[in-house]
Amino acid sequence: MEHEKRKERRCGLWGSQIGKLALLFCLSGPLSASTPPVAELPAPLIEAAARQNEELRTTLRWSFGGRRQKGWDLYVALIQQLIGSEAAPDSPAFALALARWQEEMGLPVTGRLEGKTWSAMVSTFQARRPGGQRRGASTDLVLAPPDDFFDRSRPLSLRFVDRRAYDAYQRMCQAAREALGEEALSSSGLKIVSAYRSPSYQAALRRRSPRAGRATLAVNSPHFTGRALDLFVGGDPVSTADWNRRRQVETPLYRWMALHAHQFGFVPYFYEPWHWEYRGEESPAHRLEPGEADTP
Repeated sequence: MEHEKRKERRCGLWGSQIGKLALLFCLSGPLSASTPPVAELPAPLIEAAARQNEELRTTLRWSFGGRRQKGWDLYVALIQQLIGSEAAPDSPAFALALARWQEEMGLPVTGRLEGKTWSAMVSTFQARRPGGQRRGASTDLVLAPPDDFFDRSRPLSLRFVDRRAYDAYQRMCQAAREALGEEALSSSGLKIVSAYRSPSYQAALRRRSPRAGRATLAVNSPHFTGRALDLFVGGDPVSTADWNRRRQVETPLYRWMALHAHQFGFVPYFYEPWHWEYRGEESPAHRLEPGEADTP
């Protein structure tokens, strides 16, 4: 329960903005309004873009939920899945794949992951989420066993999950086990930290922690649907401290999730490596097939 209280405290800064992005960017330079198609981009331009991406991944200034951010290095795995390339962010292959994505999105085709492109990516990540109140609470909740939870003593009332989401979760865990080996999931890997939470339970958390955030959170939480799961991927389960999120996104388990969770109907909340929401058949088409290799 302490995990939920800590998460609610953070939501005071950005929780009410889920689905309403407030992105303010400080761009390193103006973007051209007219750029050539990818096929016409010369190799020196792609190579220059790769060098700039190496810098931008840690220096691009932007803000989200009222908090200043720097760089996009924490989101590399999600970006790679989005553009369909597992190439390193400082490589020409990454810049070329990014340029193709920019072209598809109607953005300036530069191969550089600057402010305008990053804003479009964040909007894409957020648009993929099914949302909370818009979907409504599941009418088919099942009780998951204690062994599926990070905290095996979690109260019975907090162990419910939407039936379809739970079935997909089990298949996803099995696939991760087969891909990464038993050890990857042996130390609580992908155990459920939080699943269904009723509005009354969350309201009680808020009363115990008056500074937990805005009242609208008790109405809009995706956890009310039973289709949102906080999953253990390493580090401190639900801390948004940059050092902790970096530790999480660098684990093989998180990287596997970022590249393959969509195959089981789950999409991420990009800012929280542990938070995944089930969309089922509505899940967007993926860009990167398992085992696909990209070429420069």
